[in-house]
Amino acid sequence: MSNNTQTETNNKLTIKERKNMFRRWIFFAGLGYNFESQQAPAVAFSMRKALRKIYPNDDEYIAAMDNHYKYFNATPQMGNVILGATLAMEEKDGIKSKDAVQSLKTSLMGPLSGVGDSLFWILFPTIMGSIAGYMALQGNPIGAIIWMAIYIGLYWVKMWLFNLGYTSGTKLVTSLGAKINVFTDAISTMGLMVVGSLVSTVVNVYTPLKFQTGKVSLSLQTEVFDKIMPGLLPVCLAALVYWLLGRKSWTPTKIILLIIVICLAGSFTGILGIAK
Repeated sequence: MSNNTQTETNNKLTIKERKNMFRRWIFFAGLGYNFESQQAPAVAFSMRKALRKIYPNDDEYIAAMDNHYKYFNATPQMGNVILGATLAMEEKDGIKSKDAVQSLKTSLMGPLSGVGDSLFWILFPTIMGSIAGYMALQGNPIGAIIWMAIYIGLYWVKMWLFNLGYTSGTKLVTSLGAKINVFTDAISTMGLMVVGSLVSTVVNVYTPLKFQTGKVSLSLQTEVFDKIMPGLLPVCLAALVYWLLGRKSWTPTKIILLIIVICLAGSFTGILGIAK
């Protein structure tokens, strides 16, 4: 047996080790949540032991951990799919998959969170909570029992989602093989599209300023900025944030504080208003 084959065999994760990573994520998804990287500390904590086995080399292990310590925010239940897929990719291709792993996380956390939020935060609590609450008001303890049973059952659903992600990640890398660079470029482009759509739909900047000359009134927002390009101010703000992130003296926390100051100053002076 060659050294490469021996190393690949030694680095193969067991079912027990994969379940350990899964449980760490499920029970500690909110660990270290912050405004800069959000769930990244929980991701790093969950992946730590698995990555240590995949990367016996210290430099590769540190690089992989740093890669997972970047911004990540997803519905914890759907995060199982993403982390399962990335784990399989790293187990198969090692540090070469680092860029693909980050691009996959960036592109999938938004769409999957939309599905996860609807199912796990709205559908189940609303329907089952209403039924259980009504039964409890009638003095029937079965409502509370059903509620607890559902959440116990959801544990196995989460495990299934994790295994689904892990299996899909393995198939992706196996089927792509030497075309992993093409996959990396494609998934990076998808990630950029997701981020770009977020800028236009989530970032809202609006100015109520109007120029008045006699009876003629000109709205700076609708008659000037929107005529040049709809969403011009959000794009400018996103470009400012992007530029500041490239400066060593600016951290995400400082940028958040700067945006708060700009909003407060703009609201006080009347330059900025509530986005419509």
